Amino acid sequence: MNNIPISNKLPEFDVALQAVSEAGKAILEIYGENYETSTKHDDSPITEADVKSNEIIKSILSKTPHHILSEEDKDDKSRLTKEMVWIVDPLDGTSDFIDKTGEFTVMIALVRNQKPILGVIGWPTEKTIFAAQKDGGAFRYFNGEWRKISVTNVSELSKCRAVGSRHHLSDKEKSFIEKLGIEDFTSIGSSLKVGKISSGEAEAYITTTNKMKEWDSAASYCIITEAGGKMTDMLGNDLTYNNEIVHHQNGILVTNGLIHNKILEEFKKLN
Repeated sequence: MNNIPISNKLPEFDVALQAVSEAGKAILEIYGENYETSTKHDDSPITEADVKSNEIIKSILSKTPHHILSEEDKDDKSRLTKEMVWIVDPLDGTSDFIDKTGEFTVMIALVRNQKPILGVIGWPTEKTIFAAQKDGGAFRYFNGEWRKISVTNVSELSKCRAVGSRHHLSDKEKSFIEKLGIEDFTSIGSSLKVGKISSGEAEAYITTTNKMKEWDSAASYCIITEAGGKMTDMLGNDLTYNNEIVHHQNGILVTNGLIHNKILEEFKKLN
């Protein structure tokens, strides 16, 4: 798995791949058993798998000198003074894990000066990994081999395939997608939405919520960018990372790049 065809591969790359792989195996073991589920202070679910994955990832990433910002740990803000930070979601799509859809992932990003320079997303149930390094391209690992991935060149909204959340799609988002003239819509869990766009299997993901946090998007940001696509907030602002407030305040738009401005212009008309 470490033979990803990226020249000048960062030493952290193999560390992130190991962490995603080992965390994924542990998650799958728990997935097949009876496990405890509880609720966090923000009413979101957490399982044994989230906790176990977090422990494994932290123990492996700790081989590097970089601070770790994880969804499952208290943020003491000491990371704010650091140039390089790991941003981790040990189990993205906990609701999908609980519902047994198989559509959950492990997300690890390395951020330098507020920009993701490395992104690795593991999809345990499909033994698939999406990975990218800044200026090195985006790749998908499946059936024992890495293949380069890229976005489509679809530029007409009516021909676009949109993906959205199974658990959090709002009526506002539904009606906006219809207003854009996009008829092909698929609900899918976790960061797999961005994986599909990066692999040329969809063109757009639109969310207007202010509940997305940095660990929900950091790895995806690197992958979609290296696949030739684009990720901004719904106002068109570029996303930055390792901020004091970890919420993305203005939603997220992910596209193949060619339809990005058209969607932003239509969204402006609503506000």
